[in-house]
Amino acid sequence: MSLEVRNLTKAFGGVKAIDDVSLVFPTGSLTAIIGPNGAGKSTFFNLITGAFPVDHGQVIFEGRDVTHLSRAARVREGIGRAFQVASCFPTMTVLENLMAAVTSHIGRWGNLSHRAPLPGVRERAMEVAEMVGLERVADVEASILSHGDQKLLDIALALALEPRVLLLDEPTAGMGPEERWRMIERVRALWERQKLTLVFIEHDMDIVFSVAASIRVLCYGRVLAEGTPDEIRSNQAVIDAYLGTEEHAA
Repeated sequence: MSLEVRNLTKAFGGVKAIDDVSLVFPTGSLTAIIGPNGAGKSTFFNLITGAFPVDHGQVIFEGRDVTHLSRAARVREGIGRAFQVASCFPTMTVLENLMAAVTSHIGRWGNLSHRAPLPGVRERAMEVAEMVGLERVADVEASILSHGDQKLLDIALALALEPRVLLLDEPTAGMGPEERWRMIERVRALWERQKLTLVFIEHDMDIVFSVAASIRVLCYGRVLAEGTPDEIRSNQAVIDAYLGTEEHAA
């Protein structure tokens, strides 16, 4: 199995944000995490990536316990993440952002101040830009990119670190309907091409039911249900707690 969490627990001020969660994400799987606001979805990602320390439980990656590794060490192990709000260098171009990420990945931060990039860095950065369809804006500053392209750049920065598991926190947030579908189709194409284990948080149920092969539902920090889109769509507990409409229960 690529990624597994065992009895994961995290509390803030006595309130359990994640409460004894155990889940498995098989190698090469495409999984959606859904649930109401405050269900613990982003906290769950923060525990997997090491942004938050766990109170109890384990994070197992490709058979190895990484629970107490730092965030940077987990990235080196192959756990990548793109955020709900893009995190890039706003005054640098798309290509410069990606070259910085590639240079970091090969452990040569000292070379970032040099005018000439290390051999192969520019080529690798452009390859990553092409993966997500950003080669057309490679020389554009990140701050003036469209919202959708900024999100793609954030995903590209994660891909530059060569992850084997990629966590996407609401990749379509803040987008209009057409842009949402373009984004999620790009995400699905990346999953197919890169053979990643991909886990994404999403609130648009049309996207979730159309794209995800497997769905995990969190509610009040616990696993409410897990299964295929058809199984989740017809799960009465999920309908009552989250979906709430006949449309999705049909």
